[in-house]
Amino acid sequence: MMSISEAATQSGLPAKTIRYYESIGLVYPPQRGSNGYRRYDQGTVRILQFIRRARGLGFSVEECRNLLSLYQDKNRASAEVKRLTKQRVVDINNKIAELTAMRTTLTQLIDRCQGGQRPDCPILEDLAQSNLPPP
Repeated sequence: MMSISEAATQSGLPAKTIRYYESIGLVYPPQRGSNGYRRYDQGTVRILQFIRRARGLGFSVEECRNLLSLYQDKNRASAEVKRLTKQRVVDINNKIAELTAMRTTLTQLIDRCQGGQRPDCPILEDLAQSNLPPP
């Protein structure tokens, strides 16, 4: 058994994040010692490491909840795990396309701006234009 600071060090998560995960039911609250302090076991640390890795790969908290449930279910079908992971890749590809379009637009704006001492600036002019449809 270990303290929250030891669990934080071993899992790579801040203690505040561990407490948050407990508060939303992602991790079960640990046993408390006679002094009232949380006491974590190695199994909980492994779960925290699992969550840290999944979050690092961009899975949402709810997706982590689903993955964790599947991880703990020894009778699971891996098809659901694969489906969730494939959806994550689709989301990443969409984000890459969005970021690429943003980079292209910003690069074009940079190329149009002289960047001198004159007040006219195509970047600011572009930002001031509303390209959104009216509400």
